[in-house]
Amino acid sequence: MTVDRVGMVVHGGRPEAAEAARTVRAWCAEHAVACKDIDVWNDGGRHSAREEVAAAGDPDLVVTLGGDGTFLRGARLAAAIDALVLGVDLGRVGFLTEVPMTQVRTALDAVHEDRIDVERRMLLTLRASRRLEVPSDIGALMRYGRGPLLPPTSVRTDCETGGEWGVPLDVTALNDVVLEKLARDRQVSVGVYIAGRLLASYSADALLVATPTGSTAYSFAAGGPVVSPGAEALVFTPVAPHMTFNRSVVAAPDEPVGLRVLERSGRAAVSIDGQLRGVIGPGDWLGVYASPRRLRAARLGTMDFYGRLRERMNLTDAPAAVADGTPAPLWPVAGPPPGDLAHLALPHHPAASG
Repeated sequence: MTVDRVGMVVHGGRPEAAEAARTVRAWCAEHAVACKDIDVWNDGGRHSAREEVAAAGDPDLVVTLGGDGTFLRGARLAAAIDALVLGVDLGRVGFLTEVPMTQVRTALDAVHEDRIDVERRMLLTLRASRRLEVPSDIGALMRYGRGPLLPPTSVRTDCETGGEWGVPLDVTALNDVVLEKLARDRQVSVGVYIAGRLLASYSADALLVATPTGSTAYSFAAGGPVVSPGAEALVFTPVAPHMTFNRSVVAAPDEPVGLRVLERSGRAAVSIDGQLRGVIGPGDWLGVYASPRRLRAARLGTMDFYGRLRERMNLTDAPAAVADGTPAPLWPVAGPPPGDLAHLALPHHPAASG
């Protein structure tokens, strides 16, 4: 693809990220490509995604230099303008970034020469009973997060408003949308609807709706399932629910998840990909559904998701499974499998690229 403008999202607290950023700037200078840092927190606070990418000249390619948190920041920006995002891996336990720091130049060359796969990841978006607002004292009250808050959510101008459909919020989530309690001593009480039908009323510390990409993040920590990032689904998971049914529910992409805060509930914080975006109370509701947009992520080759799952989660074989025999063979995703397992290696699916 033609790359005219690159925007960089850099983890400012890591020296190796600063070093990788110098490599990106040097590559851009050599190829006459404009390059600018975006998502800077120290310029009068946080800004909307569209404001940030506009200030960076609407980049064709967003390069993130850090871990999964940095990639999520870059994804928020890239999704706003349908830019391609390339994640350089400087993290420890993440699943989103791919390119090692030592291969930054190789990866940029591959993008520039159109030698990449473009993976399209499902995103979530929201409707709500009202605009999301953050109380002015929330930062001091909770010390919520490690940096300045993002601005209040705006309204999507391309959607109808009113009636049962509420307010279409101009936000996207790559990982998850979380509704969580504000007071330590008071759970949130929420009616949960899937595809328009009441599933149950929950009293819990939090309720979250994740994408397949986000299934290995907060949802996994709360006991949710691991879902292939290539799948299309909404994963609803309650966090510490005060009820017997504590399982996740995996819904189809056309089955929205509704969360209505009940009369006797405490206030609840709304977090999108780990960023606080608003506070709602009894009578308010959220509708979480699949966004018509997809995140376009650059891949240099086939992503070994299950190999990474085994590595990052430190999965080990059950002693009883290998005590009296030969352990299951491993093979690299890019190499041929053992002959007796050849039928398990599926061909590359062209629909994953575009």
